[in-house]
Amino acid sequence: MFTRGSLTSTILSLMLVVILLSSSLAVFSIVSLTFSLGDARGINASGSLRMQSYRLLLDANIGSHNIDEKIADFETTLNSEALKRSLAWYSPKEMRDQYVLVIHKWQVMKVYIEEGNIRLYSASLTDFVNTIDTLVLNMEQFAAFKLKLLVIGQIIGLSILLIIAFFAVAFTRKRVVKPLQLLIESSTTISKGNFKVKMPKTDYIELTALGNALQKTAAELASLYEDLENQVNEKTLALTRTNNELKFLYDNLVMLHANKLDYKALQSAINQLKYYENLSYLRLVIEHDDGSKDIIKAEGGWPDELPIESLHFPLLIEKTQLGYLDVISHRPVNRLLFENFAMMLTRSITIHNASEQRQQLALLEERAVIARELHDSIGQLLSFLKIQVSLLRKSLNDSCRSPEVEAQLMEINEGVSTAYVQLRELLSTFRLTIKEPNLPQAIDVMLDQLRHQSQIDIQLNYKLSAHLLEAKQHIHILQLIREATLNAIKHATPEHIVIDCQLTDKGMITISICDDGIGVTHLVERDQHFGIGIMHERANKLNGIVSFNSNQLGGTTVTLSFPPQQEPLNG
Repeated sequence: MFTRGSLTSTILSLMLVVILLSSSLAVFSIVSLTFSLGDARGINASGSLRMQSYRLLLDANIGSHNIDEKIADFETTLNSEALKRSLAWYSPKEMRDQYVLVIHKWQVMKVYIEEGNIRLYSASLTDFVNTIDTLVLNMEQFAAFKLKLLVIGQIIGLSILLIIAFFAVAFTRKRVVKPLQLLIESSTTISKGNFKVKMPKTDYIELTALGNALQKTAAELASLYEDLENQVNEKTLALTRTNNELKFLYDNLVMLHANKLDYKALQSAINQLKYYENLSYLRLVIEHDDGSKDIIKAEGGWPDELPIESLHFPLLIEKTQLGYLDVISHRPVNRLLFENFAMMLTRSITIHNASEQRQQLALLEERAVIARELHDSIGQLLSFLKIQVSLLRKSLNDSCRSPEVEAQLMEINEGVSTAYVQLRELLSTFRLTIKEPNLPQAIDVMLDQLRHQSQIDIQLNYKLSAHLLEAKQHIHILQLIREATLNAIKHATPEHIVIDCQLTDKGMITISICDDGIGVTHLVERDQHFGIGIMHERANKLNGIVSFNSNQLGGTTVTLSFPPQQEPLNG
């Protein structure tokens, strides 16, 4: 097992070993070559000794005078540095002994040649030359040995280098390349989005630091990626929730505007909101200008005692509050959804009220046009007829006058006067204006006009919610109340008139005009009166009936009963 260290130090150590081994081989080779530099000269010198030995024999046989010079040359060669290397410490013992033997035999041969004993010199020459040949052979063998030693050293050194190189490659592959490959595979895995990787264990600081850095980077990327995935999921959920909320609001908006806006539609909308948000309780409170409130409860009702404090989401438009949504929930509510839902209800109610007002104003404008036409046509015609009747009466002479003629003229005059009075009343009714869809205010304005025409005490008791009546019903109710009140003022001679407008327990709207006058006798006399017929027609327009009854304490009660445009609310 390796001790964890520095990869740089390991590589440097391995390189130093290789360099040291290579240097050792180089030094060994240089040393070997240094010791072998004189081998060739020594062999040449040895061979020269053989040749000089034969020359000495030849010179001695011919009686040459330079024998001494030849002996000196022979000894110079014998004692040359090239041959003295045979006595070096690193030379083999055989070669040293052989060189010494050659010197010893030369001393004998020298004596022979100096004494001129050619026969002994010649007889000993062969042995002497053999001794020199043996020295040459020893020198050649020693040179060959040094060469072999050099070759063997080179082979061993190269083998060691190869072994070290193989070991280095195997070591590098196992300890460096393989961990690097694993790190590359890990980085590739990380690049594919899989950050749960395990870094390989290494024995070196550098690779360990690289693995730890990559491991830390992978962990940070995993955390970042997970965080980004969570953010994407949150955004996706938020967008999905927002899309669902928009679809929910859009569907409810379409439902509210598809048909007539009534309290059933509003209750259906808040029911959907309750189930969409899984609320405990929900209700819609609509506030009217007169201070009254209508409460629409979602399915499940509204508790008498609140388990927790309810949340209010006002229905505001231009700082005017039309009502509010009242919510009870045991978990946090989506305030933005409720605010948008309240805004949608506010706009729907506002649009509905504006539509009702436009419809009412259109009806009033139409009646104003009819009133002008009646005034300009029938009114002028009746005035003309009345003038013509007066002129006809004046133009008749006494011979043409008779009681029958006078009676007919009187009846015609009264009929034209009655028609003219009824036309003026009808024009007054048509010219009643309702500037806003506020029926009690319009009735009160109309009654103020009648109060100025008589001393009768006229009281109004109005207890109807605005949502129960449509704009087109207002004008019929207003005109019917005016007609009944006018009849009571003109024909019943009452002191008090009380007008009650309320919703009965049976869900019917009842409007009663009660006076303390002479009773229903005047109605019998006016049974065919044009105004009473119009009252019946207006009641039919309202899908109701009008009745005339005597009071127990005297007087008459005119009662109009008809169904509301919407079902009444309880609460």
